[in-house]
Amino acid sequence: MVVEQQLAHARCAQPFSILGPKQTAKGLKIAVYIPDAVSVTVQGLGKTKNLGRLTLSQEPHLFSGVIKGLSSTQRYQLTVATSSDEYTVIDPYQFQQEAYHSVHFIDREPDNLYRQAGAQLVEIDGVSCTHFTVYAPNASAVSVIGDFNRWDGRCHPMQQTDLGFWVLIIPAIGEGERYKYQIKDAWGNDLPHKADPLGFAAEQYPSHASKVFNHGNYQWQDSRWMVQRQSDKYSQPMSIYEVHLGSWRRPNDTSQQRYLSYRELTETLIPYVKEMGYTHLELLPVSEFPFDGSWGYQPVGLFAPTSRFGSPDEFKYFVDCCHQADIGVIIDWVPAHFPEDAHGLARFDGSHVYEYDDPRRGWHPDWNSCIYDFGKDTVRQFLVANALFWLDKFHIDGLRVDAVASMLYLDYSRNEGEWVPNVDGGNENYEAISLLKWMNEEVYRHFPGAMTIAEESTSFPQVSKPVYQGGLGFGFKWNMGWMHDTLHYISKDPAYRKYHHGEITFSMVYAFDENFVLPISHDEVVHGKGSLIGKMPGDEWQQAANLRCYAAFMYAHPGKKLNFMGNEIGQFKEWDHDSQIDWSLLNYDKHKAIQTLYRDLNHLYRSVPALYEQDHHHEGFSWIDHNYAELSVLSFVRKAKKNKQQVIVVCNFTPTPHNRFRVGVEKRGEYSLILNTDDSKYWGSGYPMLTQATAESVPWNDKPFSIEIALPPLSTVYWIGI
Repeated sequence: MVVEQQLAHARCAQPFSILGPKQTAKGLKIAVYIPDAVSVTVQGLGKTKNLGRLTLSQEPHLFSGVIKGLSSTQRYQLTVATSSDEYTVIDPYQFQQEAYHSVHFIDREPDNLYRQAGAQLVEIDGVSCTHFTVYAPNASAVSVIGDFNRWDGRCHPMQQTDLGFWVLIIPAIGEGERYKYQIKDAWGNDLPHKADPLGFAAEQYPSHASKVFNHGNYQWQDSRWMVQRQSDKYSQPMSIYEVHLGSWRRPNDTSQQRYLSYRELTETLIPYVKEMGYTHLELLPVSEFPFDGSWGYQPVGLFAPTSRFGSPDEFKYFVDCCHQADIGVIIDWVPAHFPEDAHGLARFDGSHVYEYDDPRRGWHPDWNSCIYDFGKDTVRQFLVANALFWLDKFHIDGLRVDAVASMLYLDYSRNEGEWVPNVDGGNENYEAISLLKWMNEEVYRHFPGAMTIAEESTSFPQVSKPVYQGGLGFGFKWNMGWMHDTLHYISKDPAYRKYHHGEITFSMVYAFDENFVLPISHDEVVHGKGSLIGKMPGDEWQQAANLRCYAAFMYAHPGKKLNFMGNEIGQFKEWDHDSQIDWSLLNYDKHKAIQTLYRDLNHLYRSVPALYEQDHHHEGFSWIDHNYAELSVLSFVRKAKKNKQQVIVVCNFTPTPHNRFRVGVEKRGEYSLILNTDDSKYWGSGYPMLTQATAESVPWNDKPFSIEIALPPLSTVYWIGI
C-alpha cells in the first residue's frame, strides 16, 4: 500500500516522509492531508497574504504544491475551506525535527520519561503546541485523536521512531484538551482506543480519555515543610491515618451521588487529622482507576490523580495544605499489577508491551489482573519514573508500596506447575527484586526527605535496609506478623488469653530486624473480617475496654503507627467503600470517648520522646515482665535516647483488676501516671487509682526498685519517671 493510501486508512507509520514541508529544486513543497477539505491555501504564520494554493492530488484529501517565497525555516499556516465553512490551522507536520528531539536521551534517567513523553506543552517559535510521544514498539500505525479532530485517526498520524516511540507535535492544542491514541497492531488490526500511559489528567467513564495538563501552573506554598521533612524519620513520631478518600465522609447533599472534592477534603479532613494529632495521612491509591470497587488498587492512569475528586492542581492544593498544617502525605503505590481494561496498558499495541507474555508470570490469580514485565528496560523505567513523578510533581512525602510479596516470589498464590522458576530454579523473582532496589535508590537519591514503605508479609530479609548493605532499600516495612498475632490474641476471650500469651509478646523477638510500621489497615476491617471493635470479645463495655487496652499497647510498642479510618471512633460495622464512616456514632458517649482516647494517644505519643525516639533500636525497649501469662499481664519500659526518659507500660488483658500490683523499675524517684485507658473520660470503669507512685528499694522483676500501682480491668497504663 502506497503512503497516500495508508493516510486514507490511518495506517501510515512514516507521515513525515510525505507530509509537511520538503525542500526541492523548485522551492518548498508542502503536502497536507485534511479530510473534508475542498481547498487549501498557504500563508506565512500570522499573515493574511496567500503565498499559494495547494492542489488536490489523485488521492482524496491529500493536497500539495510548491510554495515560492517561503523558506524551510519559516513557519506557515493553512486556510482550509470545506463545503460548509473556512478555518485557519497551523500545519503540525512542519515541526518534524522538534518532534524527533523528544526521544533524545529519554532512557538516560528515569525521570526523563515523564519530562519528555506523554503530552507535553511546548512553545516553538512563538507557537503554543502539545508534543505527543507514546511508546508502542510493535504497532503498525498510531494516531492522536480527540475533540480537536473529531476523533478521526486520519487527521494526525504519528511518526514512528527507531526507539519504539511515536511522535507528533500539534499546534493550538492546549490544556484541558481530551485525547487518546488510535493504534493498529502489527497486522493492521484496529485496537480499542488507548488512554495515554503517561497522561497527566484523565476523565472517568465513559470516555476514559486523557487530558492535556500543565504541571507548571501551580505555585507551592510548602517550602517550610519541604525543608523540615529532611529530619531523621526514624527518631521522629509517626502516627499515620489511613484514608480512603471516597468513603471518609460523603457530602451532606445525599440526593447527589458524589464524593467530596479535593478542596472539600482540604476543608474537612485536614482539620480533623490535625485535631486528632496524626502526623501523616496515607491515602489509598489516588492514581486514576476505572472501577470504584477496586479502591484504587487496579490503576490504569499511573501519572494522573483520579478525577473523581477534582483536577491535578486541586490535589496539589490538598497536599500543599496538608504540609502547611504539618501533616505528611503518603500514597499507596501499586507496581505489582494492573487491570486489563481496554483503554489501559494491557496488550497496548496488540502485543505485551507492559506485561509478561507468559500467563504464568504475567497474570495475577488473586486480582485477575496483569503483572508488569519487571525485566524489560522500558517497563522498569516507566515504573521508577512514576515513583519519582509523585514525589516531584505532587510533593508526596512517601510511597507505601502495595503487595511487595507478590512481586518478590514467582510462586505467590500459585500451585505447582502454575509458575516458572528463575534461572537458578528458585522462586525468587530476580527481576522484581532488582526493580525495587533501583526504585528505592532513585527515590532516596532524588528526594532524600521522602520515604518508601513496603507492604511485605513474608520473612524476606532486609526489606528496610539500604541497597548498599544488601537490602531491598525500603525505608520502612509494615509489621504484618505483629498485626496478625496481636489481633488473633485480642480476639480471644480473656479467659483463654493465658494460653496464647506468646502471641502478644512474640513480635519483640524480631522487632528490630526491620524498620517497622505497626498497621491496623483497611485490609483488616473488610471482606468479612469485621471492624476493629467488632473483633473484641465480651459485652459492649468489654469490647470497648479491649479496644482501648489494645490501642494503647500498640502506641507503646516499638514501631511507627498506622490506623485505618473508623478505628478511632470504634465503628462497629465493616468498612464499606460505597458509604462513609458512621459519624453518627459520635452522638454516643462510648464512641466519643474512644475517639478522645485516640486523640490523647496521638498527642501523648508525639510529646513523649521515649515512645518514639528509639523505635528501631534495642536500647529503646526492655521487658519488665513478659512471662505473666497466668494473669495475662505484661509490662515493659520504653526509653528515650541516652536513657534520659523512661515510660513504664503495663497491660492487663483480663477484666480482673489488681489493687496492689508491683512493677520493677530501674530508677529511684517519683513516677506519674500519664495514661490510663480505664479512665472514665474514655468510657472506662474509673477504677480508683493513685496518679503518683514512689519507687521503693524493693527489688522486683530483676530490677533494683519497684512501684506499687493499681491495675484496672482490661486496661493499659503508662507511668513516667519524673
